[in-house]
Amino acid sequence: MEKTEISRLEEEGDLAADYLEVLLDIADLPGDIDIDVENGRAALAIEGGELTHLIGEEGEVLEALQELTRMAVQQNTGDRSRLMLDIEGFRDKKKSALRTLAQERAEEVKSTGESITLPPMNAFERKVIHDTIGELGLASESEGEEPNRCVVILPAS
Repeated sequence: MEKTEISRLEEEGDLAADYLEVLLDIADLPGDIDIDVENGRAALAIEGGELTHLIGEEGEVLEALQELTRMAVQQNTGDRSRLMLDIEGFRDKKKSALRTLAQERAEEVKSTGESITLPPMNAFERKVIHDTIGELGLASESEGEEPNRCVVILPAS
């Protein structure tokens, strides 16, 4: 990645952190914000304190907060942001569970030779599944329209 691209992503991370700090202050919530650049995008993580209500039961509050933060960054830069936000390690735990699910379903597809359609997932979840299935030597595709878009794991051809 070019230095100018890294600088742009670091600036994006700083803008996002400023926005999130204001939100945490308004809500009177503790939290430390870590900024990084991962996989060609700004990545922010909020840790510390009781922040589970900022995640939601299935990550829906986290997704909304991420989208609001992206919009705040876009308002400042004029460019669409692809930043990722994590709170209390939720995404890492979710990614691990999704990788396990993908591995289990891939084994089913290999043993039966039939495709399997997974339940609807958001874009982050689908990407984890697609990446894992690809690593296992199978193919997958997304079907349907949001919010009912799901991954289909295909048998080897």
